[in-house]
Amino acid sequence: MIPEMPLKKSALHAASATVALQEAPLEASAPCRVDSGGTWDIKALSLPLAAVLPVTVNVALDLRTRVRLLPCEEGWVRISSKGFGSGGRAFRFEELPFGPPFGLFFAAVARFGFSGLEIHIESGSPVRSALGGSSTALTALIRALSLLRERLGGKKMPPREILALGYQLEDGISGGFCGMQDQAAAVYGGVHLWHWQYGRPGPPYARERLLDAGGCRELTQRMLVAHSGLEHDSGSVNRGWVLDFLSCKTREGWVEANRVVRDFAEALKNRNWKGAASAMKREMAVRRKITPGALVPETRELIYAAEEAGCGARFTGAGAGGAVWALGPLDHIQDLRRGWEKILSPFPGGGILDCQVDTKGVLP
Repeated sequence: MIPEMPLKKSALHAASATVALQEAPLEASAPCRVDSGGTWDIKALSLPLAAVLPVTVNVALDLRTRVRLLPCEEGWVRISSKGFGSGGRAFRFEELPFGPPFGLFFAAVARFGFSGLEIHIESGSPVRSALGGSSTALTALIRALSLLRERLGGKKMPPREILALGYQLEDGISGGFCGMQDQAAAVYGGVHLWHWQYGRPGPPYARERLLDAGGCRELTQRMLVAHSGLEHDSGSVNRGWVLDFLSCKTREGWVEANRVVRDFAEALKNRNWKGAASAMKREMAVRRKITPGALVPETRELIYAAEEAGCGARFTGAGAGGAVWALGPLDHIQDLRRGWEKILSPFPGGGILDCQVDTKGVLP
């Protein structure tokens, strides 16, 4: 047996970004999202059941996460944050940790091979609210790092490559339980139906835009997003759902949910807000059976109130706390706003989020 050679620290080289960032800091931002049909973007579901044509609908929100790159000591990488959990961390490049709380972001820096920089993250959405916050921050970071690479003479990174790298990084670090829809909304913005095509030649998705700019404005007027005030843990929740699917406990329900999400997409495309609300209610009826752990008393009450008001509503992402979003005809959604404000008033940290549909995606 050939003995394993110890890895010397000198074998890890990083290009210093200190001087380049002293000239001028770099900044990028990306939107978060709400969704219908999430979880089908995870390969464990979509790969074996490609025949059912798995899809996800998501709506990008202008609750943007901003990332700034600033200079720091050569050989070091620092992270500081506002509204994104833990305060700050600093490590030498060759000792960057890839575990919580900031490992995903350090992994992106390691991939680009830069040191001598500080990453400042400012989240526009509540922390761990199931709005895709970590993926949004990672997308903005990759865009900022790509701009730094360009400043140092490297190639431009197109949106499809930002999406691919963000997904592969997050899926790898999470151990294979990550989907692609969060990064997709962050990169492209807007309202899309995503067709998952893992295992086929070419991109693992096809992107279908459902609404133009005018349709996005109409949707903004007919939807609400509320934060329950409770943080969620998508990793543990998603793992349970995937394992139940793999063991065939819930597979039939997942297939039915996928059919309903296609109906939801068609209603959105036609600006049939009543039909879209009806499809959301049908998806939630299925989700109550196959993902009961996604609902907690606070979010269950919000969704019930929406359905009573003639709207559709759904937990965002993997649920189990976090945010809820609702959609319905204009008069119904206005009535629901008053109802939700009353429900949310005693919830610490809860409230209706002031947001619109984001049409721009990652910037600049």
